[in-house]
Amino acid sequence: MVLLFVFSKARTLQKKKNLNVLRISENDTAMNRTPNFMHFIIIFLTGIMLNSACKKEDNSEEPKPVVDYRTFNSASDFFTVLNNVVTLTDSAERISRTNALWDSLKENKQIPLIIGDSVVFLYRSSASTVSWAGDFNGWNPATAGWQGTKAGQSNIWFLKKSFPMDARLDYKIVANTNWILDPANPNQQYSGFGPNSELRMPDWQFPDETKLIAGAGRGSLSENQIITSAAANLGYQVRYKVYTPFNYSQLENLPVIYVTDGHEYADDRLGAMIIVLDNLIHQNRIEPVIAVFIDPRDPVSGANRRMTEYRANIRFANFVADELTAKIDSDYKTNADAVKRAILGTSLGGWNSAFFGLMRSDKFQLIGIHSPAFDNAILQNFSNSALLPLKIYMSTGVIFDTQTQARNMKTILEAKGYPLQYKEVNEGHSWGNWRALIDEPLIWFFGK
Repeated sequence: MVLLFVFSKARTLQKKKNLNVLRISENDTAMNRTPNFMHFIIIFLTGIMLNSACKKEDNSEEPKPVVDYRTFNSASDFFTVLNNVVTLTDSAERISRTNALWDSLKENKQIPLIIGDSVVFLYRSSASTVSWAGDFNGWNPATAGWQGTKAGQSNIWFLKKSFPMDARLDYKIVANTNWILDPANPNQQYSGFGPNSELRMPDWQFPDETKLIAGAGRGSLSENQIITSAAANLGYQVRYKVYTPFNYSQLENLPVIYVTDGHEYADDRLGAMIIVLDNLIHQNRIEPVIAVFIDPRDPVSGANRRMTEYRANIRFANFVADELTAKIDSDYKTNADAVKRAILGTSLGGWNSAFFGLMRSDKFQLIGIHSPAFDNAILQNFSNSALLPLKIYMSTGVIFDTQTQARNMKTILEAKGYPLQYKEVNEGHSWGNWRALIDEPLIWFFGK
């Protein structure tokens, strides 16, 4: 049967090439006809022709198999692969393999490459110098040990570091003198100066409370409102917005939280506090709360006045305690008791919150502090003062954040016997840190 198949192919080729060969009757079969010598010659020659036709015309080698770069057991394992690729002597093959490795890392979201507590920062560029700046080095690219190394003859730059397994940090790449987002990292976190690339270690957990729960009732955020402070206090206009909880028309006697840097706390990309409030109220984890978001920016010029307002400024404290609270209590259905009124702030705003507790506990007894930029005076004042009627929440990051002064204040507050909830996280001085901790003071102050 094989001979018949080959013979049939031979006949076809013979017809196409007009070969003058012996024809066989269509009625003949291999079962009733004995092939003669000529037939075998035809079959033999045809086999050679078919075999030649199936071969490629050139003698090029088969392509080398694509290496699967997607799995690495360790950073050392990755560097072995990287070194093997970037040191290839054949430039075409080196470029091809480098592209394949880079594409695989991007496709599998492995830039930065994170294995256990090891991180390999990676960037592909023709720049002459590459550094990394972020929460981990105080945003100083000149810090020793944060300059990248170029891999072999490639244009891949790398930097290996280690971080706690649950760390989350903002960063940027500095190529020559240009500060840029990591183009191969899809994770970003907004800051007061725009977006940053985000490093997420394996055990870090996304703050789900910053995503609106399906079916959660939404509170309302007012348009900008303006209050003109008395000359004895600030003597200028201050802008603010007010959040009222879902079903506000049916509610009464609501606690209030005043929030400095309110324009950032209320921004879904930064603090996401509106979403957090809606979620916690929907889940019945806190009682319904009014929030007053105080904007430190001049309503006319846009200049930010936080550097003067939040640094132990009694005029600002008195403005909020005497003027703004009176306006809010008049316009909204609040509980005006100091034990139901909170102040919350971050960085200098955290210092401001502690100052409010120290100087105006007659109006504010719930003190919320994120990453406080304390000076020594506020620590000494709390140490020297009598026990005040305060309930305090305080948090800090421990990677280039305010942990030293926060820990000093914690020691003082605990020695005094203050009700205190204290939290440290493996993060830096950024909104990625604070937005994940907004639910904690709310539950501590207003939890059911």
